[in-house]
Amino acid sequence: MRTKEEIVDEILTRGVSEVIDRENLRKKLLSGEKLRIKFGTDPTSPSIHLGRAVPLLKLRDLQDLGHQIVFLIGDFTGVIGDTSDKESERPMLEQQAVEENLKTYSQQAGKILDMSKVEVVRNSTWLGKLTYQEISEQADIFSLHDFIARENIKKRLDAGTRISLRELLYPLMQGYDSVVLKADLELGGTDQRFNLLAGRELQRHYKQEPQDIMTNNLIEGLDGRKMSSSWGNVIKIMDEPSDMFGKVMSMGDELIVKYYIHCTRVPMEVVKKVEDDMAKGTLNPRDAKLELAKEIVKIYHSEELAEKAREYFIKTISNKEIPEGVAEFEVKEGEVKILELLVRSGNATSMSDARRKVEQGGVSVDGEKITDVNMLLDSAQNGKVFKIGKLGFVKIKFLKK
Repeated sequence: MRTKEEIVDEILTRGVSEVIDRENLRKKLLSGEKLRIKFGTDPTSPSIHLGRAVPLLKLRDLQDLGHQIVFLIGDFTGVIGDTSDKESERPMLEQQAVEENLKTYSQQAGKILDMSKVEVVRNSTWLGKLTYQEISEQADIFSLHDFIARENIKKRLDAGTRISLRELLYPLMQGYDSVVLKADLELGGTDQRFNLLAGRELQRHYKQEPQDIMTNNLIEGLDGRKMSSSWGNVIKIMDEPSDMFGKVMSMGDELIVKYYIHCTRVPMEVVKKVEDDMAKGTLNPRDAKLELAKEIVKIYHSEELAEKAREYFIKTISNKEIPEGVAEFEVKEGEVKILELLVRSGNATSMSDARRKVEQGGVSVDGEKITDVNMLLDSAQNGKVFKIGKLGFVKIKFLKK
């Protein structure tokens, strides 16, 4: 049984880059005081991915200690756009697109948090009511130099790329959120550091005690770059179990320990043993990754589905077997093009995506790769199982006229 001090110290260190003010926050967490802990996310895409889930796991740790979690959906800031992690200007989004994206955000966050105890808010409630006078008063707290000293902004200035005045306002908005919510602690990625600190300055201006801040390390996505919806290198928390499992298995071995730390709650002593055993060569990274994938799927689905995903992966990838219960695609017409099969069966998002999959050798039948993008399928292929990528399968069934 771990002591409260041990639990708090792990919260303050596991996957954490920086804590401001660490001693103040540690004292509060040990005191039994109930803190208001803020985390905001802009619905710039419809899915929450594992990178965004890193602070959600931290929030769950804090929720289990009895603190009040405030889950802020940035329906106003999502329209404006945060360029904290961008090398170019993020375009403004249409309000309708933001509303569509956020529809299931609370449901997705509920994969980790007990949403019956979470305060869910939208920042359009107060940001949309601010006057020019109030915004000017807030802007007067900061200098232009404060903004352009940020690394990514400096790079853009040096490169001569456009920076809009709108981008300068974003930190004010995120900071004012903390004022309205009277946040004691705010969580965010390392790319959010300036915005989080802006919250502290604005709270001081409004005669509030400045919030403590905790920044989490950013994790890499499937291609080794920072996990980002705009790059498509993500593992979504709503992915199907087998897809989620397969994506984790496709990652580079160098990310295994980082994912154990940031994306699971496997005890740190176990993570350390995994790291040591791989370094000594007594643990195959593939086996470590199999357990990692199972742990991640278990968080968002269940232990039973995680085990089934593991078995599915081993059969289809390692043993190259065709899994049971492959979805059938029924064809009423006499023939169908291979690209149409991929799109209509849901194994490609568009005809161009289907063409790319075929041209890259990602589609096969009976162990033979299909290379002809114009290939026509007819009753001679009835009952054949087509493999798409590493984990996709579809059985074609021609209906008799």
